[in-house]
Amino acid sequence: MLTDHFPLLGLRLSTPRLELGLPAPEQLGALADVASEGVHDPSTMPFTVPWTDLPPAERARSVVVHHWATLGAWSPASWTLPFTVIWDGQVVGQQSLSGKSFAVTRECSTGSWLGRRFHGRGIGTEMRAAVAYLAFAGLGATAIVSAAYTDNPASLGVSRKLGYSNDGINRDVVQGRLQISQRLRLSRERWLEGKRLSVRVDGLEPCLPLLGVLGLKE
Repeated sequence: MLTDHFPLLGLRLSTPRLELGLPAPEQLGALADVASEGVHDPSTMPFTVPWTDLPPAERARSVVVHHWATLGAWSPASWTLPFTVIWDGQVVGQQSLSGKSFAVTRECSTGSWLGRRFHGRGIGTEMRAAVAYLAFAGLGATAIVSAAYTDNPASLGVSRKLGYSNDGINRDVVQGRLQISQRLRLSRERWLEGKRLSVRVDGLEPCLPLLGVLGLKE
């Protein structure tokens, strides 16, 4: 079976309302369809790489190509889990968890997008909480980090709800204009103190060598 050679395909996170995992081909197609329909208000740009400015068909194709490229570049020293998020039987967006030299840094970063028609339902908070659980409870991370532009209150709000603290700013150039992003950090101690989402993790153990964390889990 393919999962014998790449067990990350069998990794699944389940929350009260969501399922997260690497997508089967038909789910990847559905994810591309969601992207083609729109991810955010066209008058704003929440991403450093403005991929959502592409025409719908090219935007959809970019999701597929980026997914394959992410997995094709996999290394235990530098990895990104591009989870597809399913809510009420529908593919609604993507939530990633990344690690670089995780065995040393014990720090993960996150990124996400959600189809515009699924905004305002608390899905963004729940899917971020799911990967926070994986990072802290599954991988033994000491911190997870995120960032959002200061004109993206929805993403910043998710971080605040989950207990992140400010961690400085970045100055980026996006579409030829200066954009200020707020860096945010959630420590393991802060996560343990807070109210945590119920998350079931399946298929993690065989994935640990690919994540570079064998023997690190606490």
